Amino acid sequence: MLQIFCKNTRTTRNFPEGTSLLEALSGFDFEKPYPIVSAKVNNVSQGLKFKLYQNRDVEFMDVRESSGMRVYTRSLCFLLSKACADVFPGARLYMEHPISGGFYCNLRKQDGVEVSEKDIAAIKERMQEIVAKDMIFHRFEVQTDEAIRIFKERGYDDKVKLLATSGQVYVDYYTLGNTTDYYYGRLVPSAGYLQVWDLVKYHEGLLLRIPDHHNPEVLAPFYDMPKTFSMFSENLRWNIIMGLSNVGDVNNACRKGNASELIQIAEALQEKKIVQIAEEIERRYNAEDPVRVVLITGPSSSGKTTFCKRLSVQLKACGLRPVSFSTDDYFVNRVDTPLLPDGSYDFDNFDTVDHDMLQRDVLSLLAGEEIEVPEYNFVTGMREYNGKKLKLRKGTVLLIEGIHALNARLIPQVPASSQFKIFINTLTAASLDNHNAIPTSDNRLLRRIIRDYNKGAFSPRETISQWPKVCEAEEKWISPYQEDADVMFNSAYLLEFAVLRNHAVPILSGIPKNCPEYAEAHRLLKFINYFVPVSDKEIPPTSLLREFLGGSSFKY
Repeated sequence: MLQIFCKNTRTTRNFPEGTSLLEALSGFDFEKPYPIVSAKVNNVSQGLKFKLYQNRDVEFMDVRESSGMRVYTRSLCFLLSKACADVFPGARLYMEHPISGGFYCNLRKQDGVEVSEKDIAAIKERMQEIVAKDMIFHRFEVQTDEAIRIFKERGYDDKVKLLATSGQVYVDYYTLGNTTDYYYGRLVPSAGYLQVWDLVKYHEGLLLRIPDHHNPEVLAPFYDMPKTFSMFSENLRWNIIMGLSNVGDVNNACRKGNASELIQIAEALQEKKIVQIAEEIERRYNAEDPVRVVLITGPSSSGKTTFCKRLSVQLKACGLRPVSFSTDDYFVNRVDTPLLPDGSYDFDNFDTVDHDMLQRDVLSLLAGEEIEVPEYNFVTGMREYNGKKLKLRKGTVLLIEGIHALNARLIPQVPASSQFKIFINTLTAASLDNHNAIPTSDNRLLRRIIRDYNKGAFSPRETISQWPKVCEAEEKWISPYQEDADVMFNSAYLLEFAVLRNHAVPILSGIPKNCPEYAEAHRLLKFINYFVPVSDKEIPPTSLLREFLGGSSFKY
């Protein structure tokens, strides 16, 4: 017999050796408002078929937890892949990126004809049949060479390249009926678990819609995001041109000694985009109704600060004189900061910024007056005036950077024609393989862990524990405004994970296994180890990555 301590009930029960998590679940009575789809065993995410042979701590998860949602969406991806293979034999499905409350997919049929509404209806019907039959997901653990042989026989070159460069001795693969696939994390036990989803036509492909993580009984809200979709597509086109559609391609290129050139190309592409943005601002500054204020925002660790500095350099090259401040400088004094329900400070709330005062200062600047800009003291929690004065003279544009910069309530009295809005994000277009898209927030989380650790601001445990609240705040205060931007800038880097690996592995490896944050550290370590490591010595001092790695030529 073995003992299982259930964190959901805070109780311990005895079970026979070899008991599965699914069998153990029935032995614990706790409120389950939504179906349990996975569990954490000693702070490592596992599927419900995982068998226990020693004493373990177990926490059962539904889709509201990020690890549970990943298990559910992976399983949905396999369900879709299976249905596509059944309805269109020989077709290739590409899970490209998350967007609009789901995952955008591209289906390339053998006849080369774009997927139609009729095609999608047939795929959806097959998916529903598989769910109704409650078809079983089977997992097999084999030597990597055996998995490579299996996928090579099936023509899955993307998986062959990924596994061949992974450096792993053993890997898992899955089957659903007669369909074989690879996923880098666990799946639900059977298709019957997948009750909330939809499949719709979206642009040239299809959108696999997933449950809302707040209320898993309904679909995540759909938001049309044409500008974000265009940015993903632009990035993907460049990857295809360079022959780097997936991580296996990137790894092989690095092993051939091409990492330096790829870094140079990535930097050149970002600089080209910044030049284009600067030239557009110059054009609109010299228009009949000139732009005077440039508003810049993006989620945490998207590289806003370095982007502002690089944009300022290019604006000067265009003959303009940029001056800037951050919305953070207009924070209300800490005692006036809004509170969260638990009584802690809500630093991401819009009302954390004294937007009335900020708007008065902007209007004064546009009227030609000189103002003194405050500077927020994060140690004392007080707004201070230290003699920083600004005035918009001829050829001057004002840059305002901050998480609320695109919120329409920030400077509503400033004419829209005078504003130029920029949204920065990290949208990774390359995938692990055709069926394993890279989560778009993983870039930023790894960046933040490394930066916080290097600066001594937060331990990796603290950064990981804060991350869910950071994402919730972004969902509420930042993401709703991204499609309002005049232009979007993608700060994701093709070789970014390969460069971050050398920094992230020792930091994440230091997180103890007996703390809750180890679950996320373990996931990130497993994920980042798919990438062949690349030294950061080729990263230039003006790179966006230097904001997080250190060694930047900019002063922050």
